[in-house]
Amino acid sequence: MPAEPTAEHAAEPTAEPTPERSAERSPEPTPERTTAGTARPTRHRVVVLALDGLLPFELGIPQRIFGKARDAAGSPLYDIVTCSIRPPGPVETDADFAVLVPNGPETLATADTVVVPAAYELGPVYEDGVLTPELASALAHIRPGTRLVSICTGGYVLAAAGFLDGRPATTHWYHAEHFQRLFPKVRVDADVLFVDDGDVLTSAGVAAGIDLCLHLVRRDHGTGVANDVARRTVVPPHRDGGQAQYIRRPLPEPQAATTTAARAWALGRLHEPIQLRDLAERESMSVRTFTRRFREEVGISPGQWLTRQRVERARHLLESTDLTIDQIAHDAGFGTAQSMRQHLQGALGVTPTAYRRTFRTAGATVPPLPRSLPTG
Repeated sequence: MPAEPTAEHAAEPTAEPTPERSAERSPEPTPERTTAGTARPTRHRVVVLALDGLLPFELGIPQRIFGKARDAAGSPLYDIVTCSIRPPGPVETDADFAVLVPNGPETLATADTVVVPAAYELGPVYEDGVLTPELASALAHIRPGTRLVSICTGGYVLAAAGFLDGRPATTHWYHAEHFQRLFPKVRVDADVLFVDDGDVLTSAGVAAGIDLCLHLVRRDHGTGVANDVARRTVVPPHRDGGQAQYIRRPLPEPQAATTTAARAWALGRLHEPIQLRDLAERESMSVRTFTRRFREEVGISPGQWLTRQRVERARHLLESTDLTIDQIAHDAGFGTAQSMRQHLQGALGVTPTAYRRTFRTAGATVPPLPRSLPTG
């Protein structure tokens, strides 16, 4: 496991950049032979662990997202298989039906990535933070270096197994306090949609699993592949803010205005200097009221949001154009190449030049995004 976990919080524009950590690479796949006799690498294998009480929606997320990822020739980029902790057979769900899982726990030994979706019958894992002997035996099949992913309360399984000790992690906001009490060695962040800590990744509830799986496709194969998957799935490739926007709060007055128009106005003028008062004036609000309303709606401050949009604009231009770094810095609203370099270093852990070079190398890994995905 890597030594020092990385916080991927998106900071205010004035905050010091936080360096990214590199994900450990899983063992290289064994080459297979084509009909012409040439070697080619096997596809990355994703094994989804189905536990009793699983949520069918979350069980289907890895198949839907990874299963839609294709290379330029239209060939699948991942193999996705499902297994249980028992021999092949039915696994109960939280719905009025069971699912027939064709693989037993030994399948975990074949995984490059293991995904643990949420389940509502975790028993001592949820109640006491300890694995059952059956679950512990199943997890023992996982090879060192395998990438581990949890969706929602699936994080309880990773934490009970010790995989999250000393690391940042998240889970559904509703369970966050309980999760932290049960696993004090884990650095729980309930405000984000997911946490990428290199070889161990955790997501918030339900649909945040889609965000995390799309992030992994982007990290493995680049923005173009991930965006294509998002379009096919009819979901946004990124979501603004974190879980804060989904936590129940007192409702604003029905006649209260929103900040939607100000955001749309700003997106069309990212190349220009934009002050907080400019945004507030678009909605005829005071700066104080606008800032409060913006955070209620988006989950982050206007300054954080604006910086993220500019980072995303710079990413897009670095990936898709031959503009110089200075030109991109101007078009994205950073003003100078040095300013853009500092912001990309803080958000992505790499310089603009390194990001462009990495993205344009076929099959290369794209640097991880900030945990709270930045664009809407």
